[in-house]
Amino acid sequence: MAQTQRRLVLTYSPNPQAPRHGVETQQTLARWLADIQGLEYGGRYDPQQHAGRPCYLVPSRCIVGREQAREMNVQGPDDLFGGYVDHAFIATKAITHPLVSEDAVAPTGWVPGFAEQIAGLVLRGFTVFSPQDAERAARTLLATGPLRFKPVQASGGRDQRVFKDLHSFQPFIGAPDVAARFSEGVVLEEELSDVSTHSVGQIRVGEHLLSYFGTQHLTEDGRGAQMYGGSDLVVVRGDYPRLLQLDLAGQVQQSIEQARAFDAAVSAAFPSFFASRRNYDLIRGTDARGETRNAVLEQSWRLGGASSAEVGALQAFIDNPLLQVVRASSFEIFHDKVLPANAIEVFRGHDEELGFLIKYAMVEPYDGEN
Repeated sequence: MAQTQRRLVLTYSPNPQAPRHGVETQQTLARWLADIQGLEYGGRYDPQQHAGRPCYLVPSRCIVGREQAREMNVQGPDDLFGGYVDHAFIATKAITHPLVSEDAVAPTGWVPGFAEQIAGLVLRGFTVFSPQDAERAARTLLATGPLRFKPVQASGGRDQRVFKDLHSFQPFIGAPDVAARFSEGVVLEEELSDVSTHSVGQIRVGEHLLSYFGTQHLTEDGRGAQMYGGSDLVVVRGDYPRLLQLDLAGQVQQSIEQARAFDAAVSAAFPSFFASRRNYDLIRGTDARGETRNAVLEQSWRLGGASSAEVGALQAFIDNPLLQVVRASSFEIFHDKVLPANAIEVFRGHDEELGFLIKYAMVEPYDGEN
């Protein structure tokens, strides 16, 4: 009788030049998820060694296309901590906005009606795949206020620029390194002031489903620039209705409902999509007309800055079956320090991209504040 192969937990990244902090964070979380599920950690996915083998993947990005999913034996959300999409652009900021016109450049698999379905959930903006379309979109947006330039693959607010006029925008998009960005897509959207950024999401690992809302905070990197500094989450055991049973502020409830509506629209427009990690960033701020806006910024169906807090909360719920709600936080700091006794260190070291960095998570009792 043939012996059944034991399921392995494996990391996967399509980027061989991924920064050290990303690679080691991914490895740490994969080992943690292996321990939680009682599985063996097997290192990085190797197609010659692991193709077709039962595994649980922890990828740095969504799995893209049926051929890759079949090779990696990813058939549904129980097979990975992340998500699957038919086309790469679906997993990026690109889907949050419409094209500037019917004749604009678009990638294979673009669903024209999706942007109209979510128009009330997002900011005013366009997704563009050529410098020419970018200029047309900019003319429209700049007529009512500043715009923000956002490459769809960038994360943590990196590589974004704000423009107030076409005079400065035109030479910028003509630069060779910027023009190359348009092959993957660029989002141009209205700029808000006095902003705060929030997160709403879910993770599903085995029989465990957790839902949460949270806030993001900024910190200074080693060069004094403002960077993503972590997330503070309130996490419940169960689905979104359980989260909404908490005594939440009105804007928090609004954010949760907007994220749920966006998530439902994605599933309807892209029926092959599935994910075990669903995170939605939302922004609250003031637009050029002086009106308060609360909108979905983007989705993340892969490991993210809050994932150490998510997995930390999962560990807490497994350790205490009676526990129903916790506060879980992730931190990214760019100076050395002694961590609190209850901190879970995820990464510490010098990264060639960011300099010295510590990443850690903490899980504490929920104090009722939001």
